[in-house]
Parts: sequence; structure tokens; C-alpha cells
Amino acid sequence: ICMLATVGWIATDMGFRFPGDKFQSVSNAFEAHDKMVEAGYMLPFLGAIGTFELYSLWLLFKGWEQEVNRDAGDFFLGKQFLPKEPEKEKDMRLKELENGRLAMFAFSGIVTQAAITGKTWPFM
Repeated sequence: ICMLATVGWIATDMGFRFPGDKFQSVSNAFEAHDKMVEAGYMLPFLGAIGTFELYSLWLLFKGWEQEVNRDAGDFFLGKQFLPKEPEKEKDMRLKELENGRLAMFAFSGIVTQAAITGKTWPFM
């Protein structure tokens, strides 16, 4: 999620917009959230995230009752894209984990810089 958020933030600050007056009136990514909430576009995102969180909670309870055996963070999605060899699969999982963590740091840094400086990316 943070990988997409980082790319989306940078793209918005670089001037990329969806077609439509509501999207064109956004001056930077920091104000985009508030404008989209006002326009009512964020409610479907909230519903999608809520659905995913409910699924996660269901998996947590199933794991607690030992009905489902899964690794932490495994939501049974996308396993067909992993390598078939166990060692390469383990390596790919580690790469995804590390890239996700890096994206979390990147996104939090971008948001902090935007809030403190009031400038757009690359904050120069």
C-alpha cells in the first residue's frame, strides 16, 4: 500500500491529475486528501479498507482457533506469482517485506516534509 501511496504522492506533486474539475483544482498532494473527502470520493476507499480489515480479523480468529495455518501477513493472495523453489520463494518474500518497509519510511518522510515545509515534492 505504501509503495502505491508514495508513487501517487509524487505523481500528484509533479502535476499528474485524473480528468475532472474536482481533481484539477487540487494544488498539491497534501491538500488532495481533504478535497477528496469534501467531494465524497474517499468513502469507497474507507469501505474497501474496512472490508480488508474485517477479512484480516476473521483470519486472526481462525488462526487463534487453529483452523487456519498461515504466516503473519499472509492473506492467501498472490501466491501463484511466487517462485516454485522454496529458497527463491523465501528470498522473494524477504525482498517484498524490505521494500514495503522502505516505502513506509519514504511515505512518512514525504508527508512530514510536506507538512513542515508547505512545499511540494522534491521539497526544494
